[in-house]
Amino acid sequence: MKKIFTATTVEEAKKLASEEFQAEVSKIIFNVIEEPKKSLFGKLKGEAKVEAEYELSKADVAVKYIGDVLRVMGIENVTFSVSDIENGCLIDLTGDGLEDVIGKKGELLDSLQYLASLVSNKIDREYFRITLDCNNFREKRKEQLERLARKVANNVKRNGRSSALEPMNPYERRIIHATVTEIEGVVSKSTGEEPYRRVVISSTEKRSNGGYRGGNRRGGRRDRKPREHFDITTSFEKDYKKPKPEDTLNAGLYGKIDI
Repeated sequence: MKKIFTATTVEEAKKLASEEFQAEVSKIIFNVIEEPKKSLFGKLKGEAKVEAEYELSKADVAVKYIGDVLRVMGIENVTFSVSDIENGCLIDLTGDGLEDVIGKKGELLDSLQYLASLVSNKIDREYFRITLDCNNFREKRKEQLERLARKVANNVKRNGRSSALEPMNPYERRIIHATVTEIEGVVSKSTGEEPYRRVVISSTEKRSNGGYRGGNRRGGRRDRKPREHFDITTSFEKDYKKPKPEDTLNAGLYGKIDI
């Protein structure tokens, strides 16, 4: 990226380039085209003209794009912190008034992250992963989802009934699955199509007839002698009513987790 900047002095022109490219002066290549001249009385005449060249990395492109969006939203005084992660970078935003960037449960933050990823990956074919965080929202959300997973898992263990969570993105579903794997007696799987794909948590313990596990029924009914009855069901009806594998509640839950 090349651009010519003019200012009263060369130093001021370089500063303008630094602000425009959102990069340190030391990382920009400058070519001084014209310098102001001193008059007989020592005053400067004319302007300084500097050509600045800066090669943006994918992280730089993402930061610049996010900064432009925030300025349009009227959000100023935001600090960008960029750190390397596997196959990409983490961009952390800190500052006041960033609630509008996060949105409900992080939907807007995810959208901005997605758009920044699209922009930065236009540079070349090698995929570069952009992860965007804001005022430590990701860690707070992770803790919230872990608490939710433990609460729902414990309820499932008590009542033996499967429970489906609200639709989540792949990142949040992975947090739920990871938490459930640490709890005995329950398993999880993802079901549905994006963007409505959700996690279902189920019990691994078989439920006894009547929907209870162990213990006596109220009124001592368990101790009563069963009444005699005659089975008049035909062999055809017995075969027809046999449960099929796909009808079993826990079918397919013990294999590899499908996120």
